Amino acid sequence: GNPLVLPAVLHLRRSDADFTAALSERFRVLDFFSSGEPLPAFLAAAAAAPEPPRAAVVVGGGSVRVDASFLDAVPSLRCVLTTGAGIDHIDLAECARRGVAVANSGEVFSTDVADYAVGLLLDVLRRVSAAERYVRRGSWPVQGDYPLGSKVNINITNPT
Repeated sequence: GNPLVLPAVLHLRRSDADFTAALSERFRVLDFFSSGEPLPAFLAAAAAAPEPPRAAVVVGGGSVRVDASFLDAVPSLRCVLTTGAGIDHIDLAECARRGVAVANSGEVFSTDVADYAVGLLLDVLRRVSAAERYVRRGSWPVQGDYPLGSKVNINITNPT
């Protein structure tokens, strides 16, 4: 390849400006969401480039599945990176058969997910969001106080 040309990477997820800028410093980013093209046309154009992409950045839960037809469309791919922990949108057996490495974020977000889960637990048990909606729609002056939710009773020092 031409050493003056940055390696191409398929970018198949919506990202914030900082992530996109950091990616663009090292790669020629082929961004699906800003292309305005249907996925098959986007992949065909990428595969036909003089320096086709060897890596793809994807996100789980989206509309893009890395399967045999995806890999057929861009046979130059050697690496697929998903920015989430889940890999259910990637056909691991097909990637292995073709020698395509797969990487994910691993446990990097585990603490954040646990914190969020505790926040959601408190919200549901104490009915914080439901009470907020009750007040905003004007029910409080008409129907009276919103019932309190359940307390989180965790006795760490003396479990029963």
